[in-house]
Amino acid sequence: MVTAAISRGSAESPTRARVLVVGGGYVGMYTALHLQRQLGDELRSGAVEVVVVSPDPYMTYQPFLPEAAAGNISPRHVVVPLRRVLDRCRIVIGEVESLDHAKRTATVRTLASDEEAAGPLELTYDELVLAPGSVSRTLPVPGLADHGIGFKTVEEAIGLRNHVIEQMDIASSTRDPAIRDAALTFVFVGGGYAGVEALGELEDMARYTARYYHNVRAEDMKWVLVEASDRILPEVGEEMGRYTVRELRARNIDVRLGTRLESCVDRVAVLSDGSRFPTRTVVWTAGVKPAPVLAATGLPLNERGRLRCTARLTVEGVEHAWAAGDAAAVPDVTAKAGGAECAPNAQHAVRQAKVLAENLVASLRGRPLQEYAHRYAGSVASLGLHKGVAHVYGRKLKGYPAWFMHRAYHLSRVPTFNRKARVLAEWTLAGLFKREIVSLGSLEHPRAEFALAAGPPPPPADMAVTSDSSPDAHDTGDDGDGRGGGDLGGAPQTKQNGPTND
Repeated sequence: MVTAAISRGSAESPTRARVLVVGGGYVGMYTALHLQRQLGDELRSGAVEVVVVSPDPYMTYQPFLPEAAAGNISPRHVVVPLRRVLDRCRIVIGEVESLDHAKRTATVRTLASDEEAAGPLELTYDELVLAPGSVSRTLPVPGLADHGIGFKTVEEAIGLRNHVIEQMDIASSTRDPAIRDAALTFVFVGGGYAGVEALGELEDMARYTARYYHNVRAEDMKWVLVEASDRILPEVGEEMGRYTVRELRARNIDVRLGTRLESCVDRVAVLSDGSRFPTRTVVWTAGVKPAPVLAATGLPLNERGRLRCTARLTVEGVEHAWAAGDAAAVPDVTAKAGGAECAPNAQHAVRQAKVLAENLVASLRGRPLQEYAHRYAGSVASLGLHKGVAHVYGRKLKGYPAWFMHRAYHLSRVPTFNRKARVLAEWTLAGLFKREIVSLGSLEHPRAEFALAAGPPPPPADMAVTSDSSPDAHDTGDDGDGRGGGDLGGAPQTKQNGPTND
C-alpha cells in the first residue's frame, strides 16, 4: 500500500485542509467547480486542496447520449475534460475501493496500480464529498450478461450506433432470411428517459440510413420497446406518456407495456407475454442503482443502498462527510408528503452540487449551513429529429415545440461555453447537410487489423488441414486470442478506450 499525500509541491502545509471529491460526474465536477471558484484565495495560498478521484478524465453530459448515438453530435462534445475545467484541482484517475472515514483515508486503485508492486494508493482527507453516481441496474435475466448492451456511457452510445448500422450491413449481405430478420430486430428494455430517447433517435437514424441500402427498407426493421409498468416516461405525466406511446406506435414501433424480458439466451428475446423475437440487439435501460463503492464506505445507507443524507447534504450522523446526486437519499423539503426524497436525476444533481459546495465552504469558514430546496420544474424528452414531449411548469408540449425546448434547455445546461458553441455549430451544420451514415466499429478494436497482419502467415495450401483430417476442424470456439468464433453482431466491447478530450 502506498500512502500518498496529494499536493502540488514537495512540502505540505500542516494546516492545509484537503477536500476529497469521489466521482467526476454531475455532482463531482460541479461541486469541485464551485469550490475552486469560492475558495480561489485558499487554493492559491495552499490552505485548501481539492482532489477529485474519477474513473474517467471527463464528465459525460448524459442527456446528449441519444443524439450522439444518432450521429447528431460528435462524442467529443458530449464529454467535458475534467483537467481543463478543474484546472485548480488535483485530478486522480482511478476508483475508490474502500473508505475508512474514522481515519479519513481512502484506498484508490489507479491506472498504474496493477503495474506498481506497491499496489493501490491510500489518500488522506479532511472533508469527504461522495458523488460516485450510479451504475446500470440489471436483473438475473438468462443471457443478458452475454448479449445485452447498456446505454449509460458515451462509449456505449457510440458502440450502439456502430452496432445498429453493422446489423443493417449484415441484413443487406446475408442470404439467410433468419439471420436477416434477427439483424433487423432491435429490442429496448426500459421505458424511462434513456430507453425511449435512445430508441427514438436510433430508429430515426436507421430509417434515414435505410435510404442508402438497395435491399433494406425502413419497413423491414422491427423495433420493440419493453416496459414492465403500464406507462412510459412517467416524468412527463400520464397524458404525455400516452401521447408518446401513440407517437411511437405510429412509427411502427412495437410498444409492450406491462411486459418483462424473461430471457435472451441464444439471441432470442423471450417476453413475459409469450412473444419471442430472434434478435442480435438487446438494449438494457431498465433503471440504475447506486455505485457499489458505497457498500464499502461503512457510512449509513437506506434500503435502496443510497447514503442517508440531511437536507443540508451532509451524511446523516457523520461529520465531515457530504453527498448528493444519484448516490444520496436527500429529503425533499418542498414535498407535501413527509419522508419524500429528491429524485435521482440531473436536474437535482446540478443544483445540489451548488448548495453542497456552498455549505462545505460555510463549514470551513464557520458559517451556518442552508437546506437544499428545489421544486421539480418538469421534464423534456426527445423522440427523434423534430419530435418530442415536454411537461414544464404545468405546461404540456409535443412535437416540434417540445423538441426545440429539449434542445434549447440542454444547450443552456451543458457545461462550458466551448461545449455550447461546438454543439450549436454541429446542430447548425446538420440542418444544412445530410446525415453521416458511417459505422466505425473498428474503433472498438483498433489493433485487430495490425494483429492480423503481424501474426503468423497461413500454412501453404498443400499443407492446410482439411475438415476430413482434423477432429477439431469444426470447433469455432475461442482460440485463445479473445476474439471467439465468428460472432458478427456481439455486444460492443466498450470502455476500452475513452473518447479523446480535445
